[in-house]
Amino acid sequence: MATYRELLARVKGEIDEVGAAEARERQGETLFVDVRERDEWEEGIVPGAVHIPRGNLESRIEGLVPDRSRQIVLYCSGGSRSAFAAKALQDLGYEHVTSLTGGFTDWKRNGFPIETPRSLSPDQRRRYSRHLLIPEVGEAGQERLLGGRVLLIGAGGLGSPASLYLAAAGVGTLGIVDADVVDDSNLQRQIVHSTDTLGEPKVDSAKRTIQALNPDVEVKTYEERLTSENVERILGDGWDVIVDGADNFPTRYLVNDASVWHGIPVVHGSIYRFEGQVTVFQPGEGPCYRCLFPSPPPPELAPSCAEGGVLGVLPGIVGSLQANEALKLVLGIGDSLQGRLLLLDALGTTIDEVAVQRDPNCPVCGEHPSITEYVDYVEFCQGVRS
Repeated sequence: MATYRELLARVKGEIDEVGAAEARERQGETLFVDVRERDEWEEGIVPGAVHIPRGNLESRIEGLVPDRSRQIVLYCSGGSRSAFAAKALQDLGYEHVTSLTGGFTDWKRNGFPIETPRSLSPDQRRRYSRHLLIPEVGEAGQERLLGGRVLLIGAGGLGSPASLYLAAAGVGTLGIVDADVVDDSNLQRQIVHSTDTLGEPKVDSAKRTIQALNPDVEVKTYEERLTSENVERILGDGWDVIVDGADNFPTRYLVNDASVWHGIPVVHGSIYRFEGQVTVFQPGEGPCYRCLFPSPPPPELAPSCAEGGVLGVLPGIVGSLQANEALKLVLGIGDSLQGRLLLLDALGTTIDEVAVQRDPNCPVCGEHPSITEYVDYVEFCQGVRS
């Protein structure tokens, strides 16, 4: 029976190892994976490294690194655990795996840069424990969410469920744009508000509810209607994703044009009676709203929910789908609805999907744009409603 030293020597003979100096040269093209325990990780890491403790490596690596041809450098404290880890990944089919000789100790001894990772508090680990169990999220993903910034256009039917689920998930900063006040007709669907907040600005009502749900979340409120005069100021606060919950065409076109010019992805949702739509507009990669609808229809052909009605649960479904898309965009995981328009029929309980192509003649994102400044469609009703 082999001793530990004999087993380690045998494993090292079957894997590739790399010294600290050579590993340093590979930093820009190689993924560093730290297989130490949490207390070791918190003391300092190789910049950009991801953390997968050795005991969880086989169960989590496929979720974090699905590409088995990716170049990976594994490291521990001294090089032993990472050697066994490299052998395990080879057995899983990973093609370019090396172990850092001398581990993190040798990395520091050479004077190479290190960083102290942001770490979740014990309370946060408990709150987000179900996220931490998901390989595609984990602690690194949760930290990305906490550093994420999502702007919600409207605190109405779509903004309500979207804001609550984004807050519950731990998105660190939520912006809310809405000039309206809470009315009793809102409460049939706008679940972020309550009877106690009737008459209050929706942004204040929503902020109170969100912060009661999750104090980790900072809420920036904009008690104003989105216009060509304030859109640059609001978007200038720096947002990763825009969740468009507007219920009028002027705002939708304004959000679209601004997002294209600022390069910010938009999660679009719309609802009417029993029907809902969801898609993602990713500037520079897929179609924008004007690729679908180059210009607004006549006002008489575009009734709002206030005019045509909406089933109370429908915005909850569509807004939750929007929150899901926003979370994936912040995390950088999964396949978004870019280029796909999801069509929901709540009355028949059916979901269909339509492919949407980028229009090379689009007036905003096309090859020769004809719209280069904001357009205010004054013939439509004003405000943000849903």
